[in-house]
Amino acid sequence: MSKQQKLTGKVAIVTGASKGIGAGIAKELAAQGASVVVNYASSKDDADRVVSEIVNAGGKAAAVRANVADQSDIDGLFAATKKAYGKLDLLVNNAGIYAFAPLGSITGESIESMFSTNVTGLLFASQAALAAFPAEGGSIVNIGSVVGELTPPTSAVYSGTKGAVNSITRVLAKELGSKNIRVNAVNPGAVKTEGFKSAGLEGDFEAQMVAATPLGRAGQPGDIATIVAFLASDDAGWITGSLIDAAGGSR
Repeated sequence: MSKQQKLTGKVAIVTGASKGIGAGIAKELAAQGASVVVNYASSKDDADRVVSEIVNAGGKAAAVRANVADQSDIDGLFAATKKAYGKLDLLVNNAGIYAFAPLGSITGESIESMFSTNVTGLLFASQAALAAFPAEGGSIVNIGSVVGELTPPTSAVYSGTKGAVNSITRVLAKELGSKNIRVNAVNPGAVKTEGFKSAGLEGDFEAQMVAATPLGRAGQPGDIATIVAFLASDDAGWITGSLIDAAGGSR
């Protein structure tokens, strides 16, 4: 593997890593030497494919099913990680869902589903990581979104969850700093993923996003993955509580 391996000996969990940004993050962390738990909720074939790509490239990875909206599943995820690798150094809270609707069409189900995954799941996964990290500390990287501050129309629920992620990131950075646990967030703009396509965001929406992006293109999963790997490394040892926009200048 040609990457400079700054994460050798580290163990990472990446939630929602069977495709898209999460898969990109898992592959990048592995390329930099980490042993990676590729978490998935339902897409076993996709998760196995990510693991195969990592292993074929000379890395270490294992797929573990868990729905982060279910606290008992989270417990199982961390138990499986300990069984496979014996420890944990890095948690990437990437699992998330999104939907857009005008205020008049928002339902209780949509609120509950997005908050249970994007916020509640992130909190309980972080709680489990706190118990699993070694005495010397660890790192949590939350994947938020620029919508937490851009707040486009019809995104009240989704933007609300990502605004919560921003606040939680800063709270936990202050709360856990004395334990040498760093907590940061990476907030992507429009990133071309399977979910981006299936949500119908290609076409006019994508064109509008690109037009509002100074660098003139949509992002790719690798654009996010390299920043996460940096935050996980010792190179970022003096960084905590930061919200890093990865959106090509869109804000």
